[in-house]
Amino acid sequence: MENPYILMIVALVILAIVDLVVGVSNDAVNFLNSAIGSKAIPIKMIFVIASLGVFVGAATSSGMMEVARKGIFNPQMFSFQDIMYIFMAVMITDILLLDIFNSFGMPTSTTVSIVFELLGAAVAMAFIKISANPEQAAKAIWSYINYQTAAKIIFGILLSVVVAFSIGALVQFLSRLIYSFQYSKSSVLINTIFGGFAMASITYFIIFKGLKGTPFYGNIKHILQGNTLVLLGGGFVFWSLLSYFMIKFFKINILKVIVGVGTFSIALAFAGNDLVNFIGVPIAAWNSYEFWHASGMAANEFMMDGLSKKVPSNTLFLLLAGGIMVLTIWFSKKAREVIKTGVNLSSQEETDEKFQPTAASRIAVRSAMGLNNLYKFLTPVKTQAWVNSRFEKPVIDLPKHKSYEMPAFDMVRAAVNLVVAGILISIGTSFHLPLSTTYVTFMVAMGTSLADRAWGRESAVYRVAGVLSVIGGWFATAITAFIASATALYLINLGGIYAVGILLTLVAIIISRNSIKFAKKQKEAKKQRIKDRNELISINGVIDESSNHISEVIRRVNKLYTNVAKDLASHDLNKLKKNDKQISKLNDEVDKLKDEVFYFIKSLDDTSAEASRFYILILDYLQDISQSISYISKASFKHVNNNHKNLKKSQINELKIIDTELEKMLTKIEKAFETKDFDDLGSIIADKQELLQHVTDSIEKQVNRIRKEKTETSPKNTKLFFGILLETKDLLTAIMNLLEVYQEFDLEIKKAQENDF
Repeated sequence: MENPYILMIVALVILAIVDLVVGVSNDAVNFLNSAIGSKAIPIKMIFVIASLGVFVGAATSSGMMEVARKGIFNPQMFSFQDIMYIFMAVMITDILLLDIFNSFGMPTSTTVSIVFELLGAAVAMAFIKISANPEQAAKAIWSYINYQTAAKIIFGILLSVVVAFSIGALVQFLSRLIYSFQYSKSSVLINTIFGGFAMASITYFIIFKGLKGTPFYGNIKHILQGNTLVLLGGGFVFWSLLSYFMIKFFKINILKVIVGVGTFSIALAFAGNDLVNFIGVPIAAWNSYEFWHASGMAANEFMMDGLSKKVPSNTLFLLLAGGIMVLTIWFSKKAREVIKTGVNLSSQEETDEKFQPTAASRIAVRSAMGLNNLYKFLTPVKTQAWVNSRFEKPVIDLPKHKSYEMPAFDMVRAAVNLVVAGILISIGTSFHLPLSTTYVTFMVAMGTSLADRAWGRESAVYRVAGVLSVIGGWFATAITAFIASATALYLINLGGIYAVGILLTLVAIIISRNSIKFAKKQKEAKKQRIKDRNELISINGVIDESSNHISEVIRRVNKLYTNVAKDLASHDLNKLKKNDKQISKLNDEVDKLKDEVFYFIKSLDDTSAEASRFYILILDYLQDISQSISYISKASFKHVNNNHKNLKKSQINELKIIDTELEKMLTKIEKAFETKDFDDLGSIIADKQELLQHVTDSIEKQVNRIRKEKTETSPKNTKLFFGILLETKDLLTAIMNLLEVYQEFDLEIKKAQENDF
């Protein structure tokens, strides 16, 4: 009887370790974005500061563990067996949910996920108990659940999104008017006042939010309560004086100090308050096991009244958890992916936009443009000119090969992000509103980005789409967590320890699969960006990059064309569908290359500017090639998907002949560009006529079959066959045009090099 629960405890400990890794990988975005995006501090120092904050926060987080024990449901209404089933369902769901978000590089709230998982599992278990008791009706559910907590969480989400975004935008706008982008020229007085206000706010945040719920907080609670304004005023005077001395006599950039201390404070608050999201459930399970084991009663009879009381947490557990969190910050690649999403969405510069425009983002941008026109109409021209002058970015004469050193945004915005987030979280805490650290920090960063004019006409529609996607993901987190946890609980209740074993195996498989896919995705992304756009590109660089692109596209087109011919012959719908996905991926990659033409041309050195025309033509022909193979694939898939007749044997044979000859030619082209030996391009171009003639002959044969053979009665087959042949001609034409342009450019380069000698 006892062994299954010991196994569950062991499983929960392992799940807690995994949950710490996947949870911190997602939440690291909260306290690292501002420091990393502004490059105010070296990256290693940022990690050291954040690690200290996390470790101290973890060590002082014992007071928050009560949330998992009694914050969402009434434990006295459940037996030990019920509680263990609930906790197992919660941890299994939490790990899967957070890992999925991490794999997509999307920040979400670990607080919301754990709350709604506890709520979903507890509701499911409550209904199971109610259905088994004829004396209880459905309305008895309210005696099992603390439904007020869920209502507060939902209210907190809405409040976080609206208030954090609005306040962040307003404060950043005012800060930019005061500082402008020439903040290095700001007076000592402005820096002193800003430093005093920021440091006083952060200090109050550390004490009030970061340490609340800890034994230390109890010793100073009487001092804080009712004296907020006095403490903030005194802190402002103290920190203003200290800021003045640091700026005036030690020439210290106060903004760097604010970013460093702010990063520590948010990391401290995160660990101190969010650690419950990762280890609160396993610790509560261990406490439950201790109560039950001492009782000597049956697991399904012993009610968990003990969890309603305050239970001290094991300090060793907290320190170990803090250590795991620190290691995750340093080594998690998925954490960097989530951080990258937040930094890119708030970047002052153009970035590789991750999100595609949506109807909602387009409407939002058009509405904003309308409001901007109204602002221009109502505001005097001189006022507009002065405001615009405060937002003029200085021209930084930085060599191209050093442009990667530019931060995503400056230290003014980074400081505002941290200070405003800290203030809002402190206010929310004082009013007992469960504001998510993720929601506040992310929405403040988005608000400051908007106010700082980081979302220009070139990027706004993408950035807004990204913000809406993240917000949508937050609400999806709550709904998914509730449903998935309730489902897991139902399965565990049916199958007991066997169901737990199956679900744990499923978790291991899914996480392993996601990790492999994530590693593969990163490898492909690294491979696609053959050259860093911030590096100078010479003539040889143009040849290298374009050769690599051509070799890769030709290799894939060769394989894709063969696959289409083979799968069409076997009428294999699934393989044609997979092939079509691969072709769509190829099209997207070629489109991405064309999107980067602007940056490519800017990266060319002065001796290779004429290569821009050549590179543009190459990309245009690559797009023609990818579009041709795309048409062939889509037409074939549509034909088979609509259950039309198979192609005739004669038609299939002719396609196979064309495919064989095309494969030989494309293999030669791939090899030429892979080895960068272009001497054989002339012979390949000369051989094209024979292949084109085969295609033309096949068209004529089909025409004759239609006119003379009575068995040729399928107009759909004819349409598909003609479509493939004609598009193959276009494919060949695009390939030959590409080779001719490349041959001409190669000869020009060789002549230029000979003249230099």
